[in-house]
Amino acid sequence: MNNLIQNYTFILEEFRKLSIKEDFYYKPVRPRLSDLELITLNLTAEYCGIDSEYQLFRNLKGTPLDILIERSVYNKRKRKLFPHINEVRKKLVQKLNAVQDCFIVDSMPLEVCKNARAARSKICKEQEYAFPNHGFCAAQSSRYYGYKLHAVCSVDGVFENFDLSPASVHDIHYLKDIQQQMTDCVLLGDKGYLSAEVQVNLFESVNIRLETPMRNNQKKFKPYPYLFKKSRKRIETLFSQLCDQFMIRRNYAKTFEGFKTRTLSKITALTTIQYLNKFIFKRNMNHIKINLV
Repeated sequence: MNNLIQNYTFILEEFRKLSIKEDFYYKPVRPRLSDLELITLNLTAEYCGIDSEYQLFRNLKGTPLDILIERSVYNKRKRKLFPHINEVRKKLVQKLNAVQDCFIVDSMPLEVCKNARAARSKICKEQEYAFPNHGFCAAQSSRYYGYKLHAVCSVDGVFENFDLSPASVHDIHYLKDIQQQMTDCVLLGDKGYLSAEVQVNLFESVNIRLETPMRNNQKKFKPYPYLFKKSRKRIETLFSQLCDQFMIRRNYAKTFEGFKTRTLSKITALTTIQYLNKFIFKRNMNHIKINLV
């Protein structure tokens, strides 16, 4: 997992087999490193646990990639390639989730700085609509300052969709986005998504059956099926992998564009390893700490 160049070469070859194009937008002067090669380098670095660009370019010293791109250019192009990184992710997800009809929805906190610095922090404040704010994490029973990652994954453990919101936004509002992205499936949520009105609306509009545990004092209380409880652990495991190997809670970004690109890169890197495990190596796709080469 420490051999950056060998992993980069292997992943790039597999991406090319998927007929992913080399360049996604017009450039007056053709760069020495294509868009696909830059995306692959970004994802490989995340897989290898290198989430600092400074450290990445130290590791590239003396390699064939050293003279192909400069650090500031890499950073600017990576942010500009945000929608195209997501295209690569969706292409992998289509193959991984091709026959899935049961999904899990949940959220996790993403801090941009500690609460003590929040009042004077200027991180991610270049666009008013994306200002971070204070929120409460029930799982950790603590307040934090930043954003909330909302995500939907399959029961096999592949992220289908995700989005970022300010920390104060309630989980249930993400279901409005799901309504425009998914149809004809079962969606498992926790008590944060409990709403009879939303449940009926999802079923009648896009045929999504939302299953959430009921509160003990609700009328016609029914215990949450054990199978649903067991299936919901999959998304918690995914969040743990993002925090552990991909260090998603460690923030070096100063702008919201940089923050959302880093988040997308980590999720896409995880999806890439799952794809390689399943279709290339024929092994458990969620064993993401196994060496590729």
